[in-house]
Amino acid sequence: MRWLLSFWFVPIAFLVLWLTLGANDWSFGIHFFSRDMYDTVFGVYAGVLGVPAESLPPLVVRALFLDSLIVLALHAFRRRKTIASFLRERYSRGSASLESLSKAP
Repeated sequence: MRWLLSFWFVPIAFLVLWLTLGANDWSFGIHFFSRDMYDTVFGVYAGVLGVPAESLPPLVVRALFLDSLIVLALHAFRRRKTIASFLRERYSRGSASLESLSKAP
């Protein structure tokens, strides 16, 4: 599962970095991160899909967010016993400290 998370989040992190740097035109002298490249890539996708180019970046961000939530939900499902025991311990410790404070003079 660690490999799945690595193979998922490393490219996603790179894509988010590219989207952020390209949208704000922070190219650092590299053409790949420039606004021209950003506009060209989304122009090509817009031409292929037949939608306006300015509507694509929010759709890409929403898709990345939703897909990442699905991957994290799968990971949480696989680790549900560990997560449940952690939460049980955490909340049982929290309620004990509240009881001792309520009995203070």
